Amino acid sequence: MMAAFLAAITSAADAVDHIVAPSDRVTLSSVVDKAAAGDRIILRAGAFSGRLVIRKTLTVEGDPGSAIVGDGTGTVVTIDAPDVVLRGVGISGSGMDLETMDSGVFATQAATGALIENNVLTGNLYGIYVHGAAKSLTRRNRITGLTDGRLSESGNGVTVWNAPGAKVLDNDISFGRDGIATNASKRNVFSGNRFTNVRFAIHYMYTNDSEISGNVSIGNLVGYAIMFSNRLRIVDNVSDGDRDHGLLLNFANNSLVSGNSVRGHLQPESRWTLAGTRASSEDLPVDDSAPQEEGDQSGFRPGPEKCVFIYNANKNRILDNEFNGCAIGIHFTAGSEGNVMTGNAFVNNRNQVKYAGTRYVDWSVDGRGNYWSDNQAFDLDGDGIGDNPYRPNDLMDKVLWTSPQAKVLTTSPAVQVIRWAQAQFPALLPGGVVDSHPLMAPPAHREVLQ
Repeated sequence: MMAAFLAAITSAADAVDHIVAPSDRVTLSSVVDKAAAGDRIILRAGAFSGRLVIRKTLTVEGDPGSAIVGDGTGTVVTIDAPDVVLRGVGISGSGMDLETMDSGVFATQAATGALIENNVLTGNLYGIYVHGAAKSLTRRNRITGLTDGRLSESGNGVTVWNAPGAKVLDNDISFGRDGIATNASKRNVFSGNRFTNVRFAIHYMYTNDSEISGNVSIGNLVGYAIMFSNRLRIVDNVSDGDRDHGLLLNFANNSLVSGNSVRGHLQPESRWTLAGTRASSEDLPVDDSAPQEEGDQSGFRPGPEKCVFIYNANKNRILDNEFNGCAIGIHFTAGSEGNVMTGNAFVNNRNQVKYAGTRYVDWSVDGRGNYWSDNQAFDLDGDGIGDNPYRPNDLMDKVLWTSPQAKVLTTSPAVQVIRWAQAQFPALLPGGVVDSHPLMAPPAHREVLQ
């Protein structure tokens, strides 16, 4: 033990700073190759040639204005050693080959514990690709992807593949395909990131036992697309004006979804053009969104189409979230079972719930349900719980879902009589969602800083 401690002290004492400027008659690659493990390489302001490969434990740190610029082929900086630090550098000029995963920074499986922080990555195919780099940390980077071309030919801001324990924190990510995309990984934390002008802010595939917290998605196609993943903590995130869905749960199970806020607003069409320049609903894995209503020439549209879309997602706890101002507050379908819904606020959604099924589902737990802004209820005993159950859908809602052309009949006397009869005789109501203990006021929600 003592020998190892003395060796560590000696190694730290022997570490050398290598200061290099673009005007020096050396290449950055040669400086990196000659440095000893533990050394620090400091880049003065200016541009250095890329295609850099770091194969030993080094710190590469840039002064303000320093940049590593690729030649338009391959990856600009490859980290292929443990505990490398890459900090404070501008990185641009990657290749454009999706198959070879051309990136601004590519961290291999050997890059365990890599620290990639405070860098500015611009116009690379993939911004940062964490390809098996377990326990790596990617934080406080500003990543701007491709702003032109086809979305299908773009990469992601940060990609995590099979990197257990990797964390992606406090990054600002815009343009490209997905903000953060993860696949076949576990025990990851994505927290405090901000996303604009991407398809999905966070895209989860086959990633378990992980956390998504405190992120902000603004004006994207989908905020948080969670697919084929289990045992997640999805807490305190914001989706602000995302176009199709704030939160999508597709085959996502046994997860906590709490304290999130999905906000839809009436926005000028020009905003949606900016936010969704290369994304469309065809990029979604599953959806059956109704077409936009015809005849609206105002230039405004509701967003998102659905605050939450739950498709075959089971045994999740959906607690204390805010779903505000969407065309549909929550669409619940495809046999999703065993989900707990309580303490949520459904506010000013055109349709609070879309649930097509014959089974009765009670969205209250231990005498506490959810808040519904359209619930004209009484609370005579003042306990904060409505005196009567709340039912968001009736028989006519289901007719309109299956036959949208029937909307022209909604104000007819016959439809009004049917709805009156259902209200007077609850036995006529079909199976569906009921909140037996609706809240009279929306719960207080924590605000996430933007």
